[in-house]
Amino acid sequence: MRIFLAGATGVIGLRLAALLRDANHQVVGTTRTLAKAPMLRSFDVTPLVVDVFDPDALAHAVATAQPDVIVHQLTDLPAAPGTPGYPAAQVANRRLRTEGTRNLMQAARMAGIRRVVAQSIAFVYAPGDGARVEDDQLDVAAEGVRQLTVQGIVALEREVLQASGIVGVVLRYGYFYGPGTWYEVAPKPPVGPCRCRRAGCAAVGEQRCRGLQHRRG
Repeated sequence: MRIFLAGATGVIGLRLAALLRDANHQVVGTTRTLAKAPMLRSFDVTPLVVDVFDPDALAHAVATAQPDVIVHQLTDLPAAPGTPGYPAAQVANRRLRTEGTRNLMQAARMAGIRRVVAQSIAFVYAPGDGARVEDDQLDVAAEGVRQLTVQGIVALEREVLQASGIVGVVLRYGYFYGPGTWYEVAPKPPVGPCRCRRAGCAAVGEQRCRGLQHRRG
């Protein structure tokens, strides 16, 4: 299968690229900077340098790649919670999840792509007791920095799941920890190793995950 991996140089993107390669898929991976192209080639991934905020360039990139499926792993999260740059990073990440996702889905429609798999998160539900299921309300009344996160996720999921003519799949990831993430060790007691074989867990590789859910449209 030929896969267009948007956000291929991120923490999850690189691990997912390696797993897809090992499964004998052909992967075209995007990066914002030319300097990261050699890293993608080292993973046997065909690099595409493209700005997702440039809809024309992105549409051309997708059309040129001619993928069977698009995997959306785009994030902009350079600063961890509690650090000085975190609020500004959330503003940038909300833009990426809203405008960037809109441009990516537009490119998918123009190229005739029929399936898109996108990264979401599982920790944006409205406050309440007990476990959550995928149809539970998200925390749309959130305030402050959390509001930025929720707004971005609401926009991303709407674009992916409501796209006409495209089967959209949203994977709600839990917290990640390990090399390259915000947390070198588990920030909270983990439920246990991630053993499922779905794409979301596969993206983590040997790391552990908490609270991963998936939702289909």
